[in-house]
Order: sequence, then C-alpha cells, then structure tokens
Amino acid sequence: MKTIFNILLAIACLTTTLPVFSQDIHLSQFYETPILRNPALIGIFNGDVRIQAVYRNQWNSVTVPYQTGTISGEIKFPVGRGNDYITTGLQLTYDRAGTSRLQSTQIFPAINYHKSLNEDKSSFLSLGFMGGLVQRQFDPSNMTFNNQYSGGRFDPAAATGEEGKLALKGYSYLDAGVGLSYNSVIGEDVNYFIGAGYFHFNRAKISFYNDKNIELDPKITFNAGITIPVSERVKVIAHYNQLHQGTYSEYIGGGLIGYGLMNEGLESTRAIYGGLFLRWNDAIIPTLKIDMDKYEIAMSYDTNISQLRTASKSFGGFEISLVFKGFLNSRNSTLESVNCPRF
Repeated sequence: MKTIFNILLAIACLTTTLPVFSQDIHLSQFYETPILRNPALIGIFNGDVRIQAVYRNQWNSVTVPYQTGTISGEIKFPVGRGNDYITTGLQLTYDRAGTSRLQSTQIFPAINYHKSLNEDKSSFLSLGFMGGLVQRQFDPSNMTFNNQYSGGRFDPAAATGEEGKLALKGYSYLDAGVGLSYNSVIGEDVNYFIGAGYFHFNRAKISFYNDKNIELDPKITFNAGITIPVSERVKVIAHYNQLHQGTYSEYIGGGLIGYGLMNEGLESTRAIYGGLFLRWNDAIIPTLKIDMDKYEIAMSYDTNISQLRTASKSFGGFEISLVFKGFLNSRNSTLESVNCPRF
C-alpha cells in the first residue's frame, strides 16, 4: 500500500497553478470527456463503442449553483485489413452559471485516426480533430448594476447604464481543436498513454458587446494516464491533465485503486474503485467508482481548499458519471481487445 500511495501522491502533486478565471468549463472526472480533454484520446478503451454522461453541480453553499452536463459517444472501426483504426465521436455539453444564468451549449463532432506502430498492435500513434458549434446566452433580468444603487438603496426601476452598450443577449460561434496521443504497453500488463491538444486555434469572437477585439484564447492541454497491475485482483489507474489558456493554468491528477470482484484476476470486468484526485490550489476530490462489465458509475466530490473555502465552508461540487461500453458482435472488429487501442 505504501508503493501505491507514493504513485498516487506523485501524480497528484505536480507543479502549481495561477488563480485566474478560465473561459472553458472543467470537470473533476475529466477522464470521462475525452473529446474535451484531447480529441486524440477518443477510442482508447476496450471495446467498439462507448457512451459517457457526466453531471456536475457546484457552489450550492455560495451562490446559485453552477450546473454542467455532458454526454458523448464514440465508435471504433478497423481500416481495411490492416492494423489501423478510426474512431468517430460526438460531444454534447450544457453549462449554466450564476444568477445571470450564463449558459453555453456545445456540439462537437470528432474523428481520430489510430496508426499502429508494430505488428502485434500494442502501440498506436493517434491524431484527432474536433470542431463544431457553441451557443452562449444569459438572462439580464436577474442582474444588478452600480447605477441602480442610490444612497445605499437598490432601485430595480433605475436605468442600468448598460443601455445601448449591451448589444447581444446571445451569440454563436464555431470552435475547433486538434490533438496527438501515443498509447502503448510496458511489459504485458501496464498500459499507458500520453498526449497533447490545442483548442480554439480559430480565436472565435466571444463578446456580448459585439466587440470584435475580444477573442477566445487558445488552450493547450497535456494528458497522461497509466494502468498498473499490483496483484491478481488489484490495479491502479492514474490520470493527469494540465491546461493553459491565456493567463489561466490548471493542474489536476490522481488515481483510483481497483479491486476485482470476480475470480478472473486482472481480466475481471467487475470491480470497485476508490481514490483521490487533486486540482492544485483548488480542491481535493475523493472518488468512488463501480465497474459492472458493460456499465460504470462513478461519484466524486470537490472539497474546496482555495481562498474561497471561507465562504464555501470547504464545500465544492458534486459530480456523477455513467458509462456504457461494449463490443459490436455484428462484425469482427476489435473483439480481441488486446489488438486495438485500449487503456
């Protein structure tokens, strides 16, 4: 257990972050939204098809809750009779924040090409693309402005001072991203991947004031993951994600310890996992996950450790994820799971 603890601690406690607001949503179970994390990570799982849904509710103890919901799907296809694969995917995301009900809806199709680097199909280099439509809007009726306060009293009928300035209550824009990843095996049982993604390279205009000079900053992500067998029934799964967008940086990492529930050793498709993640200078995230063959359910909770903890009383955000994954028996595609991109 000491060795396992050291592995998790090393992955979780990497570098530092700057406490600046980011344009993009973030999830504690970031590993369940591969298209948002890095489009080159879709398709790296045991099976032909995977559907993932995540719901997050944050800051109930501080303000109007921030709510985020995502659903994504992936399907994997072999390329001819060779060793390569293509994965197509679709990511749908809904996010609503604060009193103004600032909300964002995203629709992102994605495609990833996995190039096999050896004959036994144990190493793949993947190049992925995603792009689609984003729609943002807010409700100004719940907002208050400085001009509406006079002598310490609030007058909802007073002019806001924003008349003629606020040109839009909603707008849409196109967004795109690209990623690269490499996944392979150490020995016979240790699977790992590394990757990097580049998002918002088209620098979309994002102003409610119709200001053409306000652009969405590009975002760079770095990703890594590893699965390490410890014994016949025990394994460790660790993930790390790092992103930089404008002046904002985020570092999150940690891992889960899994215990197989069937007498099938490491090949068991039923297991229970428990672990801990850390978003540096922001939250400690205990996580529980249950794997039931084709279905997975996981729950996590952000325990706030940032400067906001005085107001939040260390409460942060609850998150739940549901996953379905399986093989398509109607065709002979990746039924031999060791012969396809996997993690």
